[in-house]
Amino acid sequence: MLNPTYKIWLVSLLLILCSAACSPVRVLDHEADTGFSLSKYKTFGFYEIEANGDTLKPYRTQLNYLEQELVQQLQQRGLQQSSSSPDLKINLGLVLAEKVQTRQTNFTNDAPLYFGERHYTWKSEEVVVRKYKQGTLSLHLVDNTTNKLVWHGAAEGVLPEDNTTKLQERIRTGVRELVQKIPL
Repeated sequence: MLNPTYKIWLVSLLLILCSAACSPVRVLDHEADTGFSLSKYKTFGFYEIEANGDTLKPYRTQLNYLEQELVQQLQQRGLQQSSSSPDLKINLGLVLAEKVQTRQTNFTNDAPLYFGERHYTWKSEEVVVRKYKQGTLSLHLVDNTTNKLVWHGAAEGVLPEDNTTKLQERIRTGVRELVQKIPL
């Protein structure tokens, strides 16, 4: 028989693991330069975005929200935003990709129940299940005095279709998870 305290601990651990596994955002990688610490910096600013033409227009609102979320997260970690000669400059990279989820058909589940004619053949094939957009954010922190990359990280997630509230929550979660990887 298990101790009741042990049962509570075990259930809590399982819930934490399940919620982590079901996270809509995944941090792909992150790496800091030797000796880098966020506490060495007091101010930050953003590089200007260099997208041309209509590339950025449909995503301007989401990009503004992303920058606002980054400002909030970095301010919580003790930095202040500055537009003139900040200690740390932030370069954002965004990639949106159309993805297709497929599944392989198999004879036991997908074969027809009636064959009809003798020369009929059936073969396994990939079937489209759904189409979705996946977004990847790369975040580069550059020391403004040396112009050297001191930290970089990337996160990705599936973007909710036509739901601004869910998209903003996804951005908030992704930025929070990525910024937490930056060493203080």
